[in-house]
Amino acid sequence: LSPRAPKTMADTKLIGFGNPLLDISAVVEQDVLDKWGAKLNDAILAEDKHKPMYAELAESHPVEYIAGGATQNSIRVAQWVMGKPGSTAFVGCVGKDQFGDKLEQAARGDGVNAAYMKHPETPTGTCAVLVKGGERSLVANLSAANCYEISHYETAEIQELVTAANIVYCAGFFLTVSPPTMIALGKHVAEKHKTFCLNLSAPFICQFFKDPLLSVMPYVDFLFGNESEAAEFGKAMGWGEELDVVALKAAAMPKESGSPPPPPRRL
Repeated sequence: LSPRAPKTMADTKLIGFGNPLLDISAVVEQDVLDKWGAKLNDAILAEDKHKPMYAELAESHPVEYIAGGATQNSIRVAQWVMGKPGSTAFVGCVGKDQFGDKLEQAARGDGVNAAYMKHPETPTGTCAVLVKGGERSLVANLSAANCYEISHYETAEIQELVTAANIVYCAGFFLTVSPPTMIALGKHVAEKHKTFCLNLSAPFICQFFKDPLLSVMPYVDFLFGNESEAAEFGKAMGWGEELDVVALKAAAMPKESGSPPPPPRRL
């Protein structure tokens, strides 16, 4: 482990559950963009034709490996703010492969306690970051990130981390993977009077994953979202798109604990 790797689970104050992706970043030429049908200032999901790209990129260009994914990025920033290695932890699914090892090394190098489920058959999710002239194109292959199972959450290692943490954070993207895990987290938070934070993440979560979203909302203490996500949430709930109305109605939704979140604690 790196010198910044966490030493004990008891240090954990903030834990995130989400979709881990290994960002593979490289400065490339136009012919690389053309080869893979990638456009600058754009993001796409990988198709079959893109599968060889990640290994080829690592072989043909100097690349930087960065622990990525929406929730993991948020946890890395929080870890940077908090400073002490192991103050944060992140849980998600990677593959048993070289990219999974690099992802774990990158996260732990930042001081994050990376406690991944490791899928024996599905490769680690990756995101190619193709940089040219200060602009970038993203090609994401979710792969193992979609394979997280609640059985991993129920292991002694993860339960120890969850028990130690005061705050739980999830992106809405995780609703597409394991709502049962998020509900289990919510029940723990409500029972122990901790704090649950959820990010809406994208309008399509409100559009197409409304039922899983609503199954988690009774446990949410802090709901994050930008203007378009909040407006889409309001539409899905039949509240309209006025942001002040949506914010007030969301805040008034029933809570499992029946009370507002506890006052902030020093981390």
